[in-house]
Amino acid sequence: MLRHDLLPDKGILILHPESSLRAGDFAELARLVDPYIENNGELKGILVEAVAFPGWESFAGLISHLKFVKNHHRLVRRIAIVSDNKLLTVVPKFASHFVSAEVNTFEAGGREAALAWLASP
Repeated sequence: MLRHDLLPDKGILILHPESSLRAGDFAELARLVDPYIENNGELKGILVEAVAFPGWESFAGLISHLKFVKNHHRLVRRIAIVSDNKLLTVVPKFASHFVSAEVNTFEAGGREAALAWLASP
């Protein structure tokens, strides 16, 4: 399950992966962010707060995740990952090959710093 919250006044999407990611999670995200992007041109950022990466519930969940990234990565300026999980802290090096967004990691508890970075010009 992927809990999410859009801060429309800041143009920031906050994601909290709580359990294995499902295909429906990304369909819900698209229904939430697509109208915002249509009206504003982009998301300033995505904040991912996670203790660990929960993986995907099924292959369909993985494919849905990849399609969401493919369809949206050019429309997101920055991605901030807030976690102390070792796997998630190497994401920026890996993600830079697949997304146009600038990706940065912050230690757990660094939510406010991450939000400030996402909102900065």
